[in-house]
Amino acid sequence: MESLKEFLKKNKSLIVLLVFCFIIAFINPRFLTVSNILNILRQTSINSVIATGMTFVILTGGIDLSVGSTLALSGAIAASLISQGTYVYLAVIIALAIGVGIGALNGLLISKGKLQPFIATLGVMTLIRGLTLVFTDGRPISTGNTINSTAFSNIGSGYFLKIPLPIYIMIIVFLIAYIVLRYNRVGRYVYALGCNEEATIYSGINTDRIKILVYTISGFLAALGGIIITARLSSAQPQAGTGYELDAIAAVVLGGTSLAGGIGGITGTIIGALIIGVLNNSLNLMNVSSYYQLLLKGLVILVAVLLDRKQK
Repeated sequence: MESLKEFLKKNKSLIVLLVFCFIIAFINPRFLTVSNILNILRQTSINSVIATGMTFVILTGGIDLSVGSTLALSGAIAASLISQGTYVYLAVIIALAIGVGIGALNGLLISKGKLQPFIATLGVMTLIRGLTLVFTDGRPISTGNTINSTAFSNIGSGYFLKIPLPIYIMIIVFLIAYIVLRYNRVGRYVYALGCNEEATIYSGINTDRIKILVYTISGFLAALGGIIITARLSSAQPQAGTGYELDAIAAVVLGGTSLAGGIGGITGTIIGALIIGVLNNSLNLMNVSSYYQLLLKGLVILVAVLLDRKQK
């Protein structure tokens, strides 16, 4: 009995997901079709990629509110470059570099500037959103209709073995993050920083470097999310990514990672992202208004945060 309790405690996010899927499949048989499951995974891929970066940040006890703005700016720059005939690989590298730069800026403000993560990333979020609006002049940027744009769109809408490419990207990101957090020295430093920063400093670990690294990872993966969504839509929207930071935080918390840092992991984050994806998909299948979807999503986030607080 004790082992069963321990199992339920350790895997509660997975159990919630399975129960959720069972109920929705009972209500709507279309839910369990292969095409719908692939659709859920593809829709979840962007949030999963961003939430993976957010997991690194939250494990250190921080938070990154700028991921949505980073996604929008990186996507806008990628779309602009593609429309001007830039090679796909070069446009992708530049867009990812933008994300890395924004993430590093967050890390520097927090580690060297001694700003609270919430304040620093809130300021950067507003700054980058404004920069995106200036860059796009408030209008969508199409990737055009060239060989380059067709190749670029495959990143977001292409298939390999009948499975959408964004799902492969999500799996690769997940595996790398899992290995780093579980088997690499950097992962141990991330957990140590989240558990006790003062003790981590005394043990000789450069905590400033770790903070800059985790925010850089978050910025990089937010930019990757921007590339995927821009490629899928073949255009960049100036307001893209609005609210994505909340979805990413919700996925991390739903997956069992503590907002106080030091507890959790990447596996839970993927399950958390799937819970949100399944919730969105089921509400769409039941033709629930987007207003009510937002309401329910907010309730889910509140419950997750309350449960996180209760665990402490």
